[in-house]
Amino acid sequence: MSLRALVPAWPLLPRVRALCTLRTGGVSKAPYASLNLATHVGDMPAAVSENRQRLRTQFLLPTEPLWLEQVHGTQVLDADAPAGLSTAADAAITRQPGRVLAVLVADCLPVLLATRDGAAIAVAHAGWRGLAAGVIERTVEALAVPPAQLQAWLGPAISAPHFEVGGEVRTAFVSQQAQAAACFSANARGRWQCDLAGLARQRLSALGVSSVHEAQLCTASDPERFYSFRRDGQTGRIAALLWIDHERTS
Repeated sequence: MSLRALVPAWPLLPRVRALCTLRTGGVSKAPYASLNLATHVGDMPAAVSENRQRLRTQFLLPTEPLWLEQVHGTQVLDADAPAGLSTAADAAITRQPGRVLAVLVADCLPVLLATRDGAAIAVAHAGWRGLAAGVIERTVEALAVPPAQLQAWLGPAISAPHFEVGGEVRTAFVSQQAQAAACFSANARGRWQCDLAGLARQRLSALGVSSVHEAQLCTASDPERFYSFRRDGQTGRIAALLWIDHERTS
């Protein structure tokens, strides 16, 4: 089976390439079936290695993606810095053509950022903890360009009807921005349904990033295409990838 992927719909220059994988087309066995790209979830290392090779081959990636050790924090890795830096980070930036950035998700929100001229790009892994702690803000800061020059794409993530959280999660956001209350709806169990993408939109807007585009796809409600930790517990991860094309920089 060939690999399939989502191609973000955002008005970027052709030099900026992006895709978001789906779960089909790989060799991993249940519960990771089949294109699991994460090494930290208990899948067989050989299967993950084959899946990553298929990803690179089918989509003609210029290099192996920079796989981060995501910890639900706010650390941003500068992929252009000298080799040897820790990959324990939840975001990465680059200005170098051919350097493929990646984030792994299975309900958390993948956020892709690029300057309008295609000179700089970034990816961020935005679960609720990282989002509340400021991972988007830290990523935009690391790019060091006026936010108005940025365009963003929000990939597949768990949607509000499937994302129940406690009051402490709502407080973590509302205590910072009162308007975040609009992204939480009370349910009959005394808890809250959380709109993760809505929170990300608010934070991007507050920074001055006005060009925001969305997949508007729910990982939890679409088991044929997406992994979901909330739905399945032990499961694989899809990847959102972003790079500047070597061949389109002139």
